[in-house]
Amino acid sequence: MRYEKGHKELTRKKILEIASRRFRKEGINAVGLASLMSDAGLTHGGFYNHFKSKEELVAAALADSFQEPAGKPSERASTEKNGTLERFVRTYLHPKHRDNPDKGCAIAAASTEIARHSESTRKVIDEKIEKLLTYIGENLPTDFTTEEKRQTAMNIFSVMVGALQLSRITLDREKSDQILQGGIAAALALATKADVKHIGRKIPAPA
Repeated sequence: MRYEKGHKELTRKKILEIASRRFRKEGINAVGLASLMSDAGLTHGGFYNHFKSKEELVAAALADSFQEPAGKPSERASTEKNGTLERFVRTYLHPKHRDNPDKGCAIAAASTEIARHSESTRKVIDEKIEKLLTYIGENLPTDFTTEEKRQTAMNIFSVMVGALQLSRITLDREKSDQILQGGIAAALALATKADVKHIGRKIPAPA
């Protein structure tokens, strides 16, 4: 059977979109290839026309998920840096993002599983994280040094991911909302020059 030009690329894109959402919603290990291909309206055997292995699909699908609005900052370059960073933080730590992991950040949704995957897969995700850190750093106050921007960006994103994950664990809706609000406050506080003195401070070894 002959297909129109571009059919294979469109089919691959469809598989990636479905895999990306299901991996984030259900977990990587919980999603089988047969079920995934069935959702795409394809046979299990047809999977290997597009990917060599599930591992290759995982790397591609999760990397693709960073294109989702809730998982990646807006591409709008900005002259109003503080406003852009605050908008990103508030969008990331919004109840809508918490309640829709299949449409959001792959790091918050699948970080523990990603950590157990191959170095090649982790490298793909790490490169995406670097882009997010660069984005955050570029939107910090201009009086931050390059080193301060780098460390502060890592601190801010770590707070954001942790707060989002905790908000999804608790069954108490009010408590979950409080965790999100606390995450917003903590992330934005880190973006002020007053907190730079705490950045990179070495943690003393336990006695």
